[in-house]
Formats: sequence, C-alpha cells, structure tokens
Amino acid sequence: MRTKTTTLAALVLAGLLQACASMGGGGSAPAMVSGGALVGSNGMTLYTFDRDPAGGGKSACNGPCAANWPPLTAAADARDQGDWSVITRDDGSRQWAYKGKPLYYWVKDTKPGDRTGDGFNQVWHTATP
Repeated sequence: MRTKTTTLAALVLAGLLQACASMGGGGSAPAMVSGGALVGSNGMTLYTFDRDPAGGGKSACNGPCAANWPPLTAAADARDQGDWSVITRDDGSRQWAYKGKPLYYWVKDTKPGDRTGDGFNQVWHTATP
C-alpha cells in the first residue's frame, strides 16, 4: 500500500511541476544546449554577431546579412523569460536574444553539430550558455 501511495504522490508532484513550468508566458526556452553550444529546436548551431549592441534590443544584421544569417525567430506571442528576451527587427519580425545578444543560424551549416560560422569575419561566434 505504501508503494502505491508513494507512486501516486510522485505523479501528483510531477503534474504540479509541469503545470508550474507552463505558466508565466512561454514555458520552455527557445533553444537548448548541445555540445556546449546553443542550438535551435532543429539541432542547428546558433550564433551571435559582435556588431549587435549587447542589451540594445536591436539586430544589426538585416537585408542581405539576414539572408546568410537567418534570425532565431520568435512567435508573435513570445515573451521574455529569464535570460531570454524578444527583440523587434527592422522588418517588424521578432527574434530571440540570449543575455541581450540576438541569435542567428548560419546558412552554410548543413547538419546539426556543424559550426562553420564560428569566427566568420572575426565577428560571428558560436552562442554558448
């Protein structure tokens, strides 16, 4: 009987923790850590751009730059959460930033784990937690 009660209590606690995690406008983070780098939900490496002002709430990579370095887009209802913030780009779209730095993919990365954009022109860097 004690085992059933303990199991039931654990299930109730797990359910409460899940409910709490989904509260507060966002739930899970927009990226995860893999191999010491931030990666998108597709497993592709994310990058930061030295020309973006830290905490400035703005991306300096627009137009042709954004064609090569697509932003990590945020949904219209996405909200800031912890180290994650949402910025509005010049074209009105929304982008995720981590600790104030907007995040981007690199078009020349072809599979999860690629980091071919790290160090590109000495201004692009693999995003790390």
